[in-house]
Amino acid sequence: MTNSSNIKTRKTLDVIQPYSPGKPIWEVQKELGLDRVIKMASNENPLGPSPKAVKAIQESLADLNRYPDADASVLRQAIAEQYGVAKQQVITTNGADELITLISEAFLEQGDEIIVPSPSFSEYDFGAHIMGAVVKQVPFNEGFQYNVDKLLEAITEKTKIIYICSPNNPTGTYIAKKEMARLLAELKDILVVFDGAYSQFADEEDYTDGLEFVAEGQPVIALQTFSKIYGIAGVRIGFGIASEEIIKSILKVKEPFNVNTLAQIAASAAITDTEHVTASFNANKKGRNFLYKNFERLGLHYTETTANFILVQVGPNGEDIYQQLMAKGIIVRYGKTWGLPEHIRVTIGTDEENEFFIDTLTEILNPLK
Repeated sequence: MTNSSNIKTRKTLDVIQPYSPGKPIWEVQKELGLDRVIKMASNENPLGPSPKAVKAIQESLADLNRYPDADASVLRQAIAEQYGVAKQQVITTNGADELITLISEAFLEQGDEIIVPSPSFSEYDFGAHIMGAVVKQVPFNEGFQYNVDKLLEAITEKTKIIYICSPNNPTGTYIAKKEMARLLAELKDILVVFDGAYSQFADEEDYTDGLEFVAEGQPVIALQTFSKIYGIAGVRIGFGIASEEIIKSILKVKEPFNVNTLAQIAASAAITDTEHVTASFNANKKGRNFLYKNFERLGLHYTETTANFILVQVGPNGEDIYQQLMAKGIIVRYGKTWGLPEHIRVTIGTDEENEFFIDTLTEILNPLK
C-alpha cells in the first residue's frame, strides 16, 4: 500500500508560503476569554458595508438556486461606466487575489521573472511561484519610497511583469504620477500590474490610480477591489481594467462562475454608493490625523499613509507589544512577516476603536503612568 507521504508535489511548492491572514475576532475571544475584541489588522472598512450593497443582497436571496452570470455583464457595465472605459476592458474576479493568480497563469512561464517592491503584498510572490517563475524583490528607499531607477536596474531579458502597489501594503506609501510615467517610458514588452486597492483613500495631488496609463494604451492593468472603501470584503470581489487584448488573454484562464451572484449584485450597488464612499474617506482621514497626533505624543515613528492603515515603529519589543495588544482585545498585524520586527500595522478604525487602541498602547508603553 502506498503511503500518502510518498506522493510527490511540484517542486515550486517548496518556496510557497500560505497566506497568513489576521486572526478573526471570534478566535481571539475564544482563545483569550475576552468579551470585547476589536480588529484593526485586515484593513477592513470600520463603517461596515455599503448600505446599498446590503439592500441589494437582501432583495436577491430568493434567486440563489440559479448560477451566477458567468460574464458578470451588469457589474462589468457598471464598472465601465464608473471609470469611463469599454465593458470589454473590464474583468471581474473572486477578489483581487484571484486576478493576481490569473495574471500569473496567463503571462508567466517557468523561469520567467517578476519584479516586486519590498516589502509589499505577498500574493504577487504567490502567483509567480505557482507558475515556477522567479521573484526579484527591489527594496524601497528610506521611508519606504519607490525608487524607479532600482526597479529598472532589476530588469533582465526574463522579466515579464512588474508589480506596483500604490498605496503600498503594508507601508501606505505611493508612487508619484511622474515617476510612474518615467518607469513606463523605459519599459519594453513588460506588463505592469498597478494594484490600486487602496486608491480611493489617497488624496495626494501627484497620486495616480494607474487608469490614465491604461487610457494611453500603455501595457498596464489596473487592479481594484470592493473590499476596502466599499466595505464588502466578505463577498470577495475585485476587478481589473486594461486593454481589451490583455483582458482577453486573462479570460482564457478564468474559471466560469468565478464571481458569485451575491458578490455581483452587491458590487453593482456599492459602486453607486457615493455617500458611503465619501463617509468612509472622511472617517479615515479624521482617524489618520488622530493616530498621527498620538503616535507623535508617544514618541513613535510612523510612515505617513495614503491608505486606511498606518505602519508604526514600536521598537525592539515589537512582538511583545503586539501580543500585549492582543491580550487586551486589539488585533493588529505584526511586522515580522514583512521583515519589520519593530513595526506593527494598524488599520484606521472608528473614533471609539482608535481611542481604545491609543489608550491601550499608551498603557503598554507607559505602564507606571
